[in-house]
Amino acid sequence: MKHQEVRLHGQATDSIEYYVTVASAEAYRSYFYEVSGASLRIFSPGNELIIDAEGLSHRGNGGSFCEYMFGVEQPLADLIKEEVRNRLVMFGASSRNDGSLLFSNRTDGYEEYDRVFLEGNAVHNYFFFIFGSVSGPLQDQQEEILRLAGKDLKRFPFVGEGDDGRLVEELLPLLGHRSALYLIKLINTKHKRYRDTFRELYHAHQNIPDPEFARLVQLAEDLGIDSYQQERIRIDVMYKHAANRPIVDEYKNILVDCKLKGRMGATESARLTRLKTLSVRSKIPSALFYALDEVLKPELLVSTQEQDYLSETRQILEGIFLHERQIDARIDREDLVQLLKAKRRAVENRDYAFEQMLLEAAKACDEKVRDGADVFLVENFSRIITYFDLFDSTSEHINQLAFMDKIRFSEELVRSLLNNKKEFDTLGKDLFDDLFFTGILQNRYLGQFGRRKLLALRKGLTAIEEGRLTLQGMQRLISDICRQEEQFNMLLTHTKERIRNFYSRYGTPSEQQMLLAEVVRETGLNGTVDDELLNKLFRRVVHHVQMEELYLHNLLPRVVAGNNRALRDDFLNNSGLDRFYVEELEREYFEYNGLDMELLSRLNEN
Repeated sequence: MKHQEVRLHGQATDSIEYYVTVASAEAYRSYFYEVSGASLRIFSPGNELIIDAEGLSHRGNGGSFCEYMFGVEQPLADLIKEEVRNRLVMFGASSRNDGSLLFSNRTDGYEEYDRVFLEGNAVHNYFFFIFGSVSGPLQDQQEEILRLAGKDLKRFPFVGEGDDGRLVEELLPLLGHRSALYLIKLINTKHKRYRDTFRELYHAHQNIPDPEFARLVQLAEDLGIDSYQQERIRIDVMYKHAANRPIVDEYKNILVDCKLKGRMGATESARLTRLKTLSVRSKIPSALFYALDEVLKPELLVSTQEQDYLSETRQILEGIFLHERQIDARIDREDLVQLLKAKRRAVENRDYAFEQMLLEAAKACDEKVRDGADVFLVENFSRIITYFDLFDSTSEHINQLAFMDKIRFSEELVRSLLNNKKEFDTLGKDLFDDLFFTGILQNRYLGQFGRRKLLALRKGLTAIEEGRLTLQGMQRLISDICRQEEQFNMLLTHTKERIRNFYSRYGTPSEQQMLLAEVVRETGLNGTVDDELLNKLFRRVVHHVQMEELYLHNLLPRVVAGNNRALRDDFLNNSGLDRFYVEELEREYFEYNGLDMELLSRLNEN
C-alpha cells in the first residue's frame, strides 16, 4: 500500500525530544496540529494528544508502546513468549484476574515525562492513535486496534532502535487502507547520551578502565541522571551484548519451562546454578536474574521438603519475632552465627525460601510494632539485616576477585573487606574464613589465578591485622596477580594464534624461544614484564596448549564415544586447565562436529 508521511520534530524540554509522524494514503489531509504557547496539540476527529513542558495528555483511541528493559513490568504472559519484545499499553484497558483485558470508554489521561521514562523505556517511548478504519464506542475501537496490530506491535524487533520509518512501513498496512496513523516518539536525550557513551565504552572494553569509568560517572552527574536510571541503562546495554544475552535468555527459558511444568528437578537446578557461575565470570549484573526470579518465582517450584538450615532459621525467627510480648527476644551472638551460616547455605543452594522466610518475619515484626509491641523488635531485625548486608557485600567482592579478571582491586576495597572482617570476627574467630573462603576454595570452577588471588587475600588480611603488611601492599599484591592473569591470557591467545597459522612444531626449547620472541613482539610485552616472570608464564602457556591439544584430539573423542566420565574427570583433575575453560572447549567441539548438546549437558551435570 502506497502512503504519504509527514513528520514534525521538536523539543518539549531541554531533555525531552519528540518526533511526530502522520502516515496515510493522503497524509497532508490527515495531518492536523496546532501550537499554543509551549504546547503542541496533535489531533484528528475524536482523538488528540498534547505535548507540553511537563508531560503528555491524551484523549481518544490508541496507546503507548516501548521495548522491554530492566525495570519495565513484564507480565508472565509476555515473559513466557520468547518472541515478545515490546510492552504495549492500550488507553483505558485493564487486566482481569484471568489475564484477559477489560476495555473502557474512559481513555483520557496525563503522563508526566518522569513517569513515562521510569515505567517505560528509559530512552525511547512511543504513543499513537489512528483515524479512519475504526469506529463506534472507544472501547470497541481499542479492542479492534488491538486485534489488528497488537500481536505484531509486541513483536517488532526494531522498536528499541527508534526506527520510525520501519515502524510506519510495517504497522500501517495492518490497520487498513483507510487508516491514518499518528505516531509520536519521545526521546530522553540525556538518557540517550548516557546510554550511547556507556555502550561505546562497554563494547570496546567490557571491563571499563578506571579513567573512562570516572568520565562516565561525571557525565551522569552533569546530566542529572539518578542512580536507578543509570543502572537500568547499563543493564540493558550489557544484556544486549552478544556474549551476555544467550546466558540470560537460557536462564529465563529454563525457568519458564519449569513454570509451565509446575516443578523444578535436580537437572534444571544444576543448569541454573551453572548459568549463574557463567554470569559472574561475564560480569552480567545479578539484577537481571532477580527480575526474572521475581516474576517466575522459582522458589515455588522446588521440593517442599524443608532443609535443615531452613528449619533452624525458622525456629530462630519465630523465637525472636513471633513471640509473646513478655518473652525476652533479644538476639545473641550464637543466633547471628547460625543465621549467617544458614544464609551462606541458602546462597550456595540458590534457595529462595530463605529470603521468603525473612520477608515473612519482617512483615510479622512490622505488624506487631504497629499493634503496640516494643520497637526493640525492629532493632533486633535491623541487626540481622545489617550483618546480612555485610555478608552480601563481602561475598560479592570476593566472588568477583575469584571468578573475574581485570577487576578494580583498590585500596578502598581492601579497607572495606578489612572492616567487614573485623565485624564478623566479633561473632567468632574463624567465622569470616568459614563464610567466605572455605566453600569457594572448593568450587570446581575456581581457576588457578582465582585461587591465587583468594589465598593471597586470606593471608594478606591477617597480615595487615598483625601489622606485617600495609593496605597499599595488599592492593599491590592482588593487582600483581591480576596483571599476571591478564598477561597469561594475552600470551595464550597470541600463542594459539601463531601455532594455528604458522607453527606446526614448538616442542624444543629453541622453537619455544623463537615462538616466545614473536609473541612478545606482537603483544607489546617486551620490556614491560620481568624476563623470569615472562618465561614462567610462557612455560605455563605451552603446557596449557599441549594439554588442550591432547584433550581435543585424543581424549575428548574417547570420552564422547564411550561416555567415559572417569577419563574426563581424570583430565580435569590433573591437567592444570581450568574447568570453565575445558567446558568451553567441549562446547565448541560439540558445535563444530554437530554433536548432540544433550550429551554435553549430561557430562557437565556429572
